[in-house]
Amino acid sequence: MILALIALAVVLAFALARPEGWPEAVVAIPAAGLLIAFGVISGPDALAEANRLLPVVGFLAAVLVLAHLCDDEGLFHAAGTLMARASRGDSRRLLTRVFLIGATTTAVLSLDATVVLLTPVVLATARTLAIPPRPHAYASAHLANSASLLFPVSNLTNLLAFAVAGLSFTEFSAVMALPWLAAVAVEFVVLRVLFRHELSRPAAEVTPPPPEIPVFVLVVLGLTLAGFVFTSVLDVSPAWAALAGAVVLGVRSLAQRRSTIGGIVRAVNVPFLAFVLCLGVVVDAVVHNGLGEWMRGVLPVGDSLPALLGLAAVAAVLANLVNNLPAVLVLLPLVAGAGPGAVLAVLIGVNIGPNLTYVGSLSNLLWRNVVHREGLPARFTEFSRVGLATVPLTLIASVCALWIGLRVLGG
Repeated sequence: MILALIALAVVLAFALARPEGWPEAVVAIPAAGLLIAFGVISGPDALAEANRLLPVVGFLAAVLVLAHLCDDEGLFHAAGTLMARASRGDSRRLLTRVFLIGATTTAVLSLDATVVLLTPVVLATARTLAIPPRPHAYASAHLANSASLLFPVSNLTNLLAFAVAGLSFTEFSAVMALPWLAAVAVEFVVLRVLFRHELSRPAAEVTPPPPEIPVFVLVVLGLTLAGFVFTSVLDVSPAWAALAGAVVLGVRSLAQRRSTIGGIVRAVNVPFLAFVLCLGVVVDAVVHNGLGEWMRGVLPVGDSLPALLGLAAVAAVLANLVNNLPAVLVLLPLVAGAGPGAVLAVLIGVNIGPNLTYVGSLSNLLWRNVVHREGLPARFTEFSRVGLATVPLTLIASVCALWIGLRVLGG
């Protein structure tokens, strides 16, 4: 187990402090190979874990391309213009628009789209209105995690949980709708209070011209969401629906020269997909060499409200110790047999908990890079201070909403 833990620590340390230009897979692939070579995990077991994750990774690749094409088609530029026009010189109105668009973007196009594509637009909008950007930047960071509870496509952790929860796409979304609303609402109220002084400053009266709404893109996204539901009913991987949406947008965008083949290939992010597969092998080695049994003794049992709160709390703590992706890979096999309630409580913990520290999720580190590049300092202490104000309340509210939803829907 010691060798497996060392391998996991090295992989995570490199991923969290990744030198610019070096993909996470540079360390993850050799680490997984060494564990197989030394017999810490057998070749067949490693292959079985990779095969288990392949549908999830395929789904992620299609969604990454879909988000990239939406950006090429002007969806996020239009969103920024709409936010600026609707704010009418009021910082609080802008925050409301950021929450509406950010929560929707995260739910439909995944948290990466919110961090990488929407955050720069939010910062540019704040600069245009001559208002402090911190409240709106932190809203983007928190929504990327907290608002990713709704659909299986919203987060890689959701895809992993969806694979073991035993729920259809519609069942998953129905059960998680109330926790998603609770998380977004609590984040909104707490951030409004926390940044009340910045939000009270008047904004410049700027009225940009009406944006060109990408109607075709919105229609394709709506049909893609309907495709997720349809494929779930047919017991077919929803990755096919995501791929269909990406192909339709891609063909049009290439024909109109809004996108390039090279840009689409880069959007697939093959090194990151390889990192996910190899990380799964490394975590599987750790779990099967003692960590699984130890964690089994720590986790609460049952689907009562205290048990669900306990599961979410353990998941949140573990996410901030080792990152949420390894945390969910460790915990899901241990709670899968306890039913969807336990799985979704763990999911709430690993999605909301990362707002506490930069270590919590890779999206936090992406966000930090984005805001630093845009000239906004976001120190570790400040990030964690904002997280301390939001995470406990958001976690409790979402788990209580999950408990209510499970009873209402008979889960």
